[in-house]
Amino acid sequence: MSDFWERRPLGHSGLLASRLGIGSSFGLRRRDVEHAFERGVNYLYWGSIRRPGFGQAIRHLAKQHRDELVLTVQSYARLPRLIIPSVEVALRRTGLDYFDYLLLGSRNEVPTDDYLEVFEQLRDRGKVRFLSLSTHNRPLLKEFLIADQQGQNAFAYDMFMLRYNAAHRGAEQDVFPFVPDRPRPAIVAYTATRWGHLLDPQKMPPGETPLSARDCYRFALSNPNVDLVLCGPANAEQMDEAISALVAGPLEQEERQRIERIGTYVYSQFQPSFPDAGDAGK
Repeated sequence: MSDFWERRPLGHSGLLASRLGIGSSFGLRRRDVEHAFERGVNYLYWGSIRRPGFGQAIRHLAKQHRDELVLTVQSYARLPRLIIPSVEVALRRTGLDYFDYLLLGSRNEVPTDDYLEVFEQLRDRGKVRFLSLSTHNRPLLKEFLIADQQGQNAFAYDMFMLRYNAAHRGAEQDVFPFVPDRPRPAIVAYTATRWGHLLDPQKMPPGETPLSARDCYRFALSNPNVDLVLCGPANAEQMDEAISALVAGPLEQEERQRIERIGTYVYSQFQPSFPDAGDAGK
């Protein structure tokens, strides 16, 4: 077995997660989610688009395997008071007593204390256990991480989610060098294929064949700072492709060089769907 099969501890939560996680937004069927769990994928992300089949899979799996699952519920709410009813609806739809993580989605500024108070209310009621944050503002994560190390944060997040792929490698300078060994927050990477740009033959450098999704997942997983890579398969074939990255294992040097060369070209030629703060000219 490759290193990618070994589950990793997520920060200081005490939870062990597969190196791949599955997002709910792209239409994967219940049976395909359940089959992925049977093959070792235990991180499920109940995101902004909550497909019925995905919710049914969570409900069914949790009946016998709740302690093996790591489940995240996301909120984009810009009013803190809206988070609680959103989480309660998600719990009812999935038949759960609690989610492991509440994720504050797409936060490009420091959340106000009101958001932390809502999380603490949900945690104290046993509805969620840990707090996480995703952002398109990499410098914000650097600020969080440095402040944590210096003991300046009154509240520490348990997990951060950020974009990292062959085209967007800014986290290698802006974030990863500032992740402490202990206490360490979990790091989740998303958009591994750069919305499919890295797979598109029409977006390749002259003479290059496009990358596969497996290549893209292996690239992100091969970075030692990345604990987990989120994938968004729409069907069983795409789920198989993602899991094949776990089988293939870490990249060889020549593979990495080729992938980075393609990523650099794609970054220079094609605008991202959503720019990250810290991306020059993007």
